[in-house]
Amino acid sequence: MYLGAVSGSVTFLHTGGMRFRWALAVLAKAIIEAVAAVVALVCLALVFCLGMVFLFPPMVRTVRRLTGWTRRLARVHAGMEIATPYLPEPPPPVQLADGWYRSSRTLYRTPRIPAWNDRWKWMIGDPATWRDLLWLVWDPFVTVVLAPALLVAPRIGLRAYAYWCRLLLAPTAAMRLAGQVDHLHRVRSLAMDTQAAEMRRIERDLHDGTQARLVALGMTLGAVEELVDRNPEAAKALLAKARDTSSDTLTELRRLVRGIHPPILAERGLGDAVRALAMDSPLKVDVEVELPQRPQAPVEAAVYFAVSELLANAARHGNAEHVGIDISHNEDDLRVTVVDDGVGGADPSRGSGLVGIERRLSAFDGVLAVSSPPGGPTTATMSVPTVLSGPWPWAKLPKMPRWKLAVVIVAWTTAWLPMFPQGIVPGIMKIFGNEDKVWFLALHLPEPWQWPTIIAMTVLGTGLYTLGFALPAAYSETSRSSC
Repeated sequence: MYLGAVSGSVTFLHTGGMRFRWALAVLAKAIIEAVAAVVALVCLALVFCLGMVFLFPPMVRTVRRLTGWTRRLARVHAGMEIATPYLPEPPPPVQLADGWYRSSRTLYRTPRIPAWNDRWKWMIGDPATWRDLLWLVWDPFVTVVLAPALLVAPRIGLRAYAYWCRLLLAPTAAMRLAGQVDHLHRVRSLAMDTQAAEMRRIERDLHDGTQARLVALGMTLGAVEELVDRNPEAAKALLAKARDTSSDTLTELRRLVRGIHPPILAERGLGDAVRALAMDSPLKVDVEVELPQRPQAPVEAAVYFAVSELLANAARHGNAEHVGIDISHNEDDLRVTVVDDGVGGADPSRGSGLVGIERRLSAFDGVLAVSSPPGGPTTATMSVPTVLSGPWPWAKLPKMPRWKLAVVIVAWTTAWLPMFPQGIVPGIMKIFGNEDKVWFLALHLPEPWQWPTIIAMTVLGTGLYTLGFALPAAYSETSRSSC
C-alpha cells in the first residue's frame, strides 16, 4: 500500500513536471511567435505595397508550421483536438493537347508558373490563412495574460490556452461549407471526366465493331442482289454469311449494352449481377453477399463496374487462379472486398484501371484501398459511405422521451399567452396611453409594478418559445451524432 502511494505520487509529480515543462515551452513559443508576427507583417507590407509576391508562400508555410505545432500541443497535453481548416491543395496543371499549360488566359510551356499561380491563389483565397495570421499576432499577448495560470496551475493553463487556440485555429461552419463545396466541385469534375471517357469508349466500340459489321452486312446484301438471278447458289452462300454477320452484330450490341448498364443489374441487383460476372470469368470466383437492402442504381453501377475491372485485372495482369469477392455492409456503409492469389504489384499511382475505379467511387465519396505486395495476394477494398440508409435516414432516430415531448407541447401551447396578451399588447397600450384594462393583468396592478410585470411576461413567453425550439433541436443533434 505504501509502495502504491509512493508510485502514485511519483507518477503525479512526473505528469505535473511534464505539464510544467510544456507550459514553459508555451511561454518560450510566445517569444518566437512575436518575432514571427513582426516578420509576417513586414512580409505582408512588402507583398501588397511593393509587389514582392514571392514572399507570401514561404511566409504562409512558416505560419502554418507554427499552427500545426500548436495543434499537436493542444491535442497531446490539453486533450483537445483542433481540426485543420485549410482548403485542399490545388491539383497539378493539366497539359493541353498542344503541349502548353494554361493559367487564366495565359499559356506557358512548362507547368512551373501555372502551378505557382494556383498555389498563390489557394493560399491567399483560403480564409484560414488570415485567421492564422490573426492568431499569430494575438497569441503572444494571450500567452502573457495566461502566464500566471501556466506557471501556477499548468493543467488549467494549458486547457485555457487550448480553448483560445481553438477559437481561431479550428474550422468555422463557413470553412466546413467551403470545403464541402470544393469537394463537390472536384467530384463533379471527376464524374464529368468519367462520363466523357465512357462516351468515348462507347463511340469507339460502335465505330470499330458494330458499324463495321453493319457496313459489311450492307455490302453482302448488295452482292446478293446482283447474284440472285445469275448464280442462286452463290447468293444463298452470301445470305448465310449475312445471317452470321447479323448474329455477330446482335451479340456485339448485347455486349455493348451490358457494358453501359447490364439488364441483370437493373432487374436482380448488385449481388446477382456480380455472380453473373463470376460465372463469365475464366477464373474460379467465390462470391458472398450480405446486404440488408439494395443501394441506389448509380451506386450499384459504379460498384459493379469496379468489380468487373478488378476481375479483369486479376485475369489479365495478375495471373490469378482464384478470386474471392465479399459484398457486405458496415452499418450504412457498403463495403466490397476483392482478393486474388495473383502475382501482386498493383499500384493505382501508375495510371492503371484502378484510377478509373477511384474516379467512379469518388462521385459517391467512396474510397479504394489496395494492398498488393510483390508475389501477392492482392486485396482491394472499396467502401462507399451512407448508401444503405434509405431515403429517410433520420427516420431511424430514436423517438424523443415522453417527458421532453410533453415539455415541448406545453411550451408551444402556452408561450403565446404571456408573450402577446400579457406582454407585448399591454406594453403597446401603455405606451400609447390606452387605459382600457380589460383582462390585461399588468394594467390592473399598481403603477410601479406594471412595467416589471410586462417585461417579465414578455421574457417568460420568449423563454417558452426558445425552449420549444431548442429542446427538439438539441435532442435531434445529439441523436444524429450518436447514430
